[in-house]
Amino acid sequence: MQAVRSRARTMPSTRFLSRLFFTSPSSPSFSSHSQSHLQFLFSSPSPVKLHASSLNSIRFSSPFLSSRRGVASSSSRMDASGHQIEASYIGQQAAKEIDEILMGPLGFSVDQLMELAGLSVAAAIAEVYKPSENRKVLVICGPGNNGGDGLVAARHLYHFGYQPVICYPKRSSSPLFSGLVTQLKSLEISFVSEEELPPLLSDEYDLVVDAMFGFSFRGTPREPFAYLIRAVSALTYANTQHKKETKVVSIDIPSGWDVELGDPAQEDSDVRGIRPHMLVSLTAPKLCAKKFTGPHHFLGGRFVPPAIVKQFNLKIPPYPGSSMCVRIGKPPSVDISAIRENYVSPELTESKVSADPFDQFKIWFDEALAAGLREPNALALSTVGKDGKPSSRIVLLKGFDKQGFVWYTNYGSRKARELSENPHASILFHWNELNREVRIEGTVTKVSEEESEKYFHSRPRGSQLGAIVSKQSTVLPDRSAIYNAYKELEQKYCNGTEIPKPEYWGGYRLTPTLFEFWQGQPSRLHDRLQYTLREVEGKQAWLIERLSP
Repeated sequence: MQAVRSRARTMPSTRFLSRLFFTSPSSPSFSSHSQSHLQFLFSSPSPVKLHASSLNSIRFSSPFLSSRRGVASSSSRMDASGHQIEASYIGQQAAKEIDEILMGPLGFSVDQLMELAGLSVAAAIAEVYKPSENRKVLVICGPGNNGGDGLVAARHLYHFGYQPVICYPKRSSSPLFSGLVTQLKSLEISFVSEEELPPLLSDEYDLVVDAMFGFSFRGTPREPFAYLIRAVSALTYANTQHKKETKVVSIDIPSGWDVELGDPAQEDSDVRGIRPHMLVSLTAPKLCAKKFTGPHHFLGGRFVPPAIVKQFNLKIPPYPGSSMCVRIGKPPSVDISAIRENYVSPELTESKVSADPFDQFKIWFDEALAAGLREPNALALSTVGKDGKPSSRIVLLKGFDKQGFVWYTNYGSRKARELSENPHASILFHWNELNREVRIEGTVTKVSEEESEKYFHSRPRGSQLGAIVSKQSTVLPDRSAIYNAYKELEQKYCNGTEIPKPEYWGGYRLTPTLFEFWQGQPSRLHDRLQYTLREVEGKQAWLIERLSP
C-alpha cells in the first residue's frame, strides 16, 4: 500500500501543487562496473501547466481531476463471459486523500493496510509466476511505505514456496519497519546491499519486485535508487540478448514514474524507465497505469469500503472468491503449446512404497487431505458402453477399503447405463499441488441397498431432495423446470419427515485389478509405479513394476 499514512506527513495543498511533477534531474553517477551493462540515464518530462479548474478543490488538485464527482476516470475490459468490467484510475491527490480517510475516520492502521497490500502483491505473483519456475526473488525496498509493502510481500512469498532476497538500502528506524525486518530475518531470508548485487540481476534472480517508490514520491530518484532503477530497467532490454528472462513486478507505481503521466523516458531516446512485466495496483489503479503495457495488471488491496467507493466515484471490479487480487486490463494472449510445468518432487522408488497398493493409496490420500487440497476425493470416472465410445466425468469418492472404491449416483444416468453394458471402468485422482496422480482400473458392481440407504440419509436434506428431483442425463425444457420441481418437493417435506431414497439412486464399487502411482519429476522424467494382480503359488499377489514416463 503506497500511502501518506501519517498526518504529520501531509503537506499544505499549495506546496503539494507546486511539487506535483518531477523537477528536471541531472544525470546521476553510478559505479564503473555498471557502465558496461547499463548505458542509459534518467530524464524528466517537460513541465506541465496546471489547469485553472484544478485549483477549485484542495482535495482534488490534479490537472486530470476537475470536480468531486469526476474524481476517477475509468476504462474497461471484457471478462470471460463477455461482460464489461470497469476499473477507475485515480490521481495522486485522490490516492493521498483516500489513505487519509482510511486511517482517519475509518479506523485502519498503517500496519493493517501494509499487511493487506503485501499479501495482495504476493497473491498476484503466485497466480502468474509459479515458484517451481521462478523460485529466487529479489525484492528491492525503498525507505517509505512502498518498501514496507515489499517487505510484507517477501514474507508471504517465502511461505508460498519462493526464496526471497531483500535489498533494503535506506532502512526506516520506525518500530513497524524494524519489526518487519526482524520477521524476515527469523525466516533466514537474506539481506544484500546494492554493492553485493550482480551487474546483471538476471544472472541470479528469476523475479525482481520493485518496491522502491510509490504514488507519494516526487522529485528525482537519488543514489542508490537511481542506480537500482537503472539495473531493474536493464532487465527488460537485456532479455533480448540473454537466454534467461527475469520478470519485473512493480508495486502500485513503477519506480521513477510520474504517478499521473507515467514513465519519464522518451520513446525515441536511449533513456529507459522501468517497464515491468506485472503491475499490482493497490486500492485503485493510478492514472499512470494507463501507460502500462506489460502482460499482467492486477488490482490488490481488498479493503475499500462502500463509503469511499461512493465519495470518489470509484469503479472496482469484483474480486473472485476469496482472492486478494483481481486481474484488470487485457489478459495476455497465450501460446497454448508453450504452457508447461517443470515438476519438482521427491523421488518415488520401489523401496519407498508399500507392497499393498491399498495401503499406498491411503498414505497418499491422507497426505492430500493434510495438504488442504480442495476436494481431494474428486475422481475422473471413465466408462465405455457397448458402442465402444468412452465417456468421462468427475464424481466424488465416498469410501474405500480393501474391497474397493465407492461413489454414488443416479442409476438412470449415462455412466450407469454404460456400466450395465460394460462393467469395466477406470478412475483417476489428480492432486495437482502435490504433482501426483493415481489411476485405478477394475470391475464395477452396485453396492448393497442397505449401504446406499445408510449413505443417502447421511447427506444434507437438500442433497437428498436433489437426488430425487434430478433424472440425471435427461433433457430439460429449461432451467426453471428442475428448480420448480425442487421447490415443490421441499414444501412436501418441510415438516422434517424422513425423505425416502429413490429406487433409481445408489452406489457403485470398483474392485481394482490395476493401480498406477504417478509422481511428476523434472524434464518429464516422471516416476510411474504400476501394481498388477498376479497369481504366485496359487495365491493372488501384487506385482510392482516401473513404467517409462
